[in-house]
Amino acid sequence: MSRWDTSSMPDQTGRTFIVTGANSGLGAATVRALAGAGAQVVLACRNVAKGEQVAAPFGDRAVVRKLDLADLASVREFAAAAEPADVLINNAGVMALPELRTTDCFEMQVGTNHLGHFALTGLLLDKISERIITVASGAHTIGKIDLDDLNWERRKYQRWAAYGQAKLANLMFAYELQRKLTAAGSSKISVAAHPGYASTELQSHTESILDAVMWLGNLVLAQNAEMGALPTLYAATAEVEPGGYYGPTGLRGLRGYPGVSGSSRASRDPDIARGLWELSEKLTGVTYDFAK
Repeated sequence: MSRWDTSSMPDQTGRTFIVTGANSGLGAATVRALAGAGAQVVLACRNVAKGEQVAAPFGDRAVVRKLDLADLASVREFAAAAEPADVLINNAGVMALPELRTTDCFEMQVGTNHLGHFALTGLLLDKISERIITVASGAHTIGKIDLDDLNWERRKYQRWAAYGQAKLANLMFAYELQRKLTAAGSSKISVAAHPGYASTELQSHTESILDAVMWLGNLVLAQNAEMGALPTLYAATAEVEPGGYYGPTGLRGLRGYPGVSGSSRASRDPDIARGLWELSEKLTGVTYDFAK
């Protein structure tokens, strides 16, 4: 497993994947690898035109569908029209933005990264036959879930703390989803992955001096998007542990080939996870039916 890459990936002919945020960066690299291995891939993108450019080389093996995770109406529309798939990859995300709000008035980072994916997964659950992959981040270690003010309505907004909370929410969601699937006796599994430090467009939209700082970091430390996508691909196609978490195995989890990754004690707090789940249902209006 220490040298697992796309050449290690089994043939994916006959399998269908839905990949959010598939028009650039890690999502595009994930699509290229899956479609190149024979899979059918649905690119769930806010930017359809860019998604079409990624999909074009793969002909009818890749289709693009509009999805804006910052708008629950868009999430519902996408889910209602979606065809059955084997795997859902919750990849899309935003990072360290200035204070912004989604269409539904959620703080943009937790609204896009967590609440949008929470709603999408719940609405698609009966259409996904095998596994749900949620892309988290090493930044979850700086996060804290504030169940009393998840959307930064009373706290003074801090972009990095908000990002950390959103990525911690991603990881806690993946773990809690597996607990609920297990309790329901479902054969579906939930798996989390993180890319380490990968050079993508994600680092160029903070609208601050940090864009320049992270550009330099991309040159010095980051691995490319293809390497960054390997943990997601491993989680989606290899034999993995239900409820597992996978990421790069080198340089303190920043670079390298995929393997088992550790996570913070906070990420494994079942009481906060249950509270987050209940709050997410309330905020999105989406409840999960595990009987299907």
